[in-house]
Amino acid sequence: MMFWNHWTYLRAASARAFAAEELPETGIAPEQPTQPQLAQLDEQRQAQAKQYARQRQWLSLVNLGISALVILVLLFGGMGFALRDALATTGQWQPVAGWRPVLVALYFLVLFAVSFVLGLPFSYYGGYVLPHRYGLSTQSFGAWVADMVKGLALSLPFELAAVLFIYLLLALTSATWWLWTGLAMLCVTVLLANLAPVLLLPIFFKLTPLPDGEVKQRALALAAQARTRVRGIYSMNMSSKTTAANAMVIGLGNTRRIVIGDTLLDRYTQDEIAFVVAHELGHQVHRDIPKLIVVQTLTTLIGLFIVNLVLHAVVGSVTLYHGLADPATMPLVAAALGVFALILLPVTNSYSRHVEHQADVYGLEATRDPQAFISAMTRLANQNLAEVEPSPLVEFMLHNHPSVGRRLAYARANADRFRAGETA
Repeated sequence: MMFWNHWTYLRAASARAFAAEELPETGIAPEQPTQPQLAQLDEQRQAQAKQYARQRQWLSLVNLGISALVILVLLFGGMGFALRDALATTGQWQPVAGWRPVLVALYFLVLFAVSFVLGLPFSYYGGYVLPHRYGLSTQSFGAWVADMVKGLALSLPFELAAVLFIYLLLALTSATWWLWTGLAMLCVTVLLANLAPVLLLPIFFKLTPLPDGEVKQRALALAAQARTRVRGIYSMNMSSKTTAANAMVIGLGNTRRIVIGDTLLDRYTQDEIAFVVAHELGHQVHRDIPKLIVVQTLTTLIGLFIVNLVLHAVVGSVTLYHGLADPATMPLVAAALGVFALILLPVTNSYSRHVEHQADVYGLEATRDPQAFISAMTRLANQNLAEVEPSPLVEFMLHNHPSVGRRLAYARANADRFRAGETA
């Protein structure tokens, strides 16, 4: 769904999560001693991680194939035009010439419902069954359904408003609609990045201010070292949904804050937590959030421009279309954007991996503690079922973080330099 694609990006831009691998998605335990035994890689967990990764990859491929099949049927089987004609009798109102908001809304809602129903078995299997099978989920079925309902309540109005706005622009300004759409998405992205920690994240997680202690003091010291002003340090009750661990710096300006999962606070040492926080602050030092927003805006504009070219070419040559603002063009827009996104995926993931590597380097320079990094990454790989050595092709195509193996190898190869305080 469009909203959750946007929300995934938003997390990447405003909350560069320190995940060993991107995850499907209290009371604080007593602080741990600073010099415990270093974590060791669990081979049994790695075997499970490989199985889990393969099953998720196959699930994604099947889901993608079904989505592509539905779009092809709508485009070439006549179903897209038949649906428009069936709804036309109730949606002829035109407050603006060529823009039929009721017809556009009904058409979109039918496609949304079909997409949701077809995707529901995959959402259930990938979001509930698999995480429980591998011990990554702590959610009851009722809680999982409640989160899905919350997601729908957020995504459906957002997506409907976006579609109505785009089709209004198609009716009003058929030559430059893509430009205005891209600029509007930029504004929405900045707004959501600012509101995420105070409006969106609390809908799904409880955020509790971290009590005074060594972890909080070290996090504040690292923020000062990074010259990053934060509006607080919070614990997030990830344990209510998952056994996986994560942390993030989320928000922009006056809403920026450090958020640490309770599953990280409960199981990691002070040194390991300090490195995770330093990594997150590295994104602030490198201004990764505005950079990623700019990259997202540029790629969005390119994608929308390509859609514009496709729309003008196809609508101009297929008489069954009633103009660019015809809701029957929705499958065509989805097909063009989908192909563009698939082609661009390895490029954007490559850039994201570069950003994450830079944050690793900053964290190592800020803490001068490569052993804490190695131990934290090893512990995350064990806990989050992150595959340490994925296939190079899979990593290139699908991973937005460097593999754990690459991150560990870099830290070990440069350990002496970072201990000595030398910069990259």
